[in-house]
Amino acid sequence: MRLYIGLLHYPVYDKNHRRIASAITTVDLHDLSRLARTYGVKRFFVINPLEDQQKLAERILHHWVNGFGARYNRNRKEALELIRISPSLEASVGEIMEREGEPPLVMVTDASKRVAKTCLTFSEAVDILGSEKVVLLIFGTAWGLDEEIMQKADYILDPIEAAGGSGYNHLSVRTAAGIILDRLIGKYE
Repeated sequence: MRLYIGLLHYPVYDKNHRRIASAITTVDLHDLSRLARTYGVKRFFVINPLEDQQKLAERILHHWVNGFGARYNRNRKEALELIRISPSLEASVGEIMEREGEPPLVMVTDASKRVAKTCLTFSEAVDILGSEKVVLLIFGTAWGLDEEIMQKADYILDPIEAAGGSGYNHLSVRTAAGIILDRLIGKYE
């Protein structure tokens, strides 16, 4: 499997549908890197153009990958080593191209039900991952990915729909990522 994931902090929307750059949270770094390691993801890109946010993430990574945290918790070190801090989606795609020798298909997630010809069911996405194509799966922060990112994507993954039809769909990115990766890669008997 040639899957990469990215957590995009810009451009995203705030609750008033304004374009913003959201802040990096330490819990996202820890939990999503552990998720990536568990499911065999090749790299986890934390995408944020703000230098102060990049420096914050680099300090956290240094502690857990090279500092005391690396000796204290080797499992955490192993997961956090998957993280790459990136200033943009384009830079992330460029790094993947260097590593893989081809550009990735960019697949984005979205909690809303946007109508697009490129929407994928989970079953279709599983087939793409099984084809050994390189895929970069992007998760958004704040109130979702900016329309510009949605338009650039090769595919938009169908939103998560819970059984029971509650109609409520405002999961944390960590929860949504866990559900999505399990549906795409999980093993079932």
